[in-house]
Amino acid sequence: MQWDAFLDQELLTNLAIVTGVTLTIYLVLTSALRIISSRLYAKASHSHSRFYRIAAKMLKHTSRLLVLAFAILMSLKVVDLGPRWEAIMAHGWFIALAFQIALWLDMGVRMWTDSLTRDGKTRNPVTTTIFGIMIRMVVWTMMLLSILANLGVNITALVASLGVGGIAIALAVQTLLSDIFASMSIGIDKPFEIGDFVVFDDVAGNIEHIGLKTTRIRSLSGEQIVCGNSQLLARTLHNYKRMNTRRIVFTFGISYDTPAAKITEVSALVRRVIEKVEKTHFDRAHFLSFSESQLTFEVVHIVQTSDYNLYMDIQQEINLGLLEGMRELDVRFAFPRRSVEFNGGQIPEIKVAGVAGNSGGGATRGDISGN
Repeated sequence: MQWDAFLDQELLTNLAIVTGVTLTIYLVLTSALRIISSRLYAKASHSHSRFYRIAAKMLKHTSRLLVLAFAILMSLKVVDLGPRWEAIMAHGWFIALAFQIALWLDMGVRMWTDSLTRDGKTRNPVTTTIFGIMIRMVVWTMMLLSILANLGVNITALVASLGVGGIAIALAVQTLLSDIFASMSIGIDKPFEIGDFVVFDDVAGNIEHIGLKTTRIRSLSGEQIVCGNSQLLARTLHNYKRMNTRRIVFTFGISYDTPAAKITEVSALVRRVIEKVEKTHFDRAHFLSFSESQLTFEVVHIVQTSDYNLYMDIQQEINLGLLEGMRELDVRFAFPRRSVEFNGGQIPEIKVAGVAGNSGGGATRGDISGN
């Protein structure tokens, strides 16, 4: 009886029809996918569009197994099946389509994040990776829930239990989650990036790595400083790499013996010296104040670079030019002077170059100068 059922003419005919239609549909679908992806590649190379390139790769990576499943389901429509098989086929259509859409979206998200990391437009690849993982998790979760709902499973209780479990997990790892969300905030707001020179509190150094939980900074003294992302965002941070110019203010002093006419010449000298130096602009130079032992000048110039070493080279060149120019003007830099007055008593004996000086009583006043 079993052989008779197997050799039934109608069954063999249906199997042959299903097989033939399946192969035909499979070949048509794969050929269509190949032609469409090739045209999308051509458009992407012509217009340099990321959208066409990602769409072409998504179609190229279509699952051949799911294409075969689509071909089988379409071929079964040709033969006469019972109501039970019709219901199974309806579920099969939905499951295959949901899987394929999830695969396409997953591939698109991965290629999008890879392209951002590869072309250098993302400043924080960790944040891009986090976003990619989160989007992919949402895609596959929605696919699973939709399949369960299509199969008749009540997903309301499942979603509620997942929500309660998520809250419990979030409370248990809230410190870790705060650092992870801080890492995402760093990636979105971009207060700093890898390679920036930052200063906060007593820390100064270059950003080496921005991770999910911590940011690592290479300090000027050589050691690596590890800071939690949330703690780092809570501080006031100075980012010197993004500084386009430096406003430099420095002072120097000349002797009180300098005539007023030469004081005016000193201001002109400072202007000439700074204007000869490249990559800096003279702003002002003024006789600022009468200080304790010097006539103080204040100088301001704008360095057109954020490179600290280059700024120091510029400042050194300015200092050398001022030193040479002041000697040509016969103007002396000031040095500290102190006046000491003795009222009564005995002046201590002072030896200069091994020769004892005279000492005596009474009110005596003398100037003591030194560096």
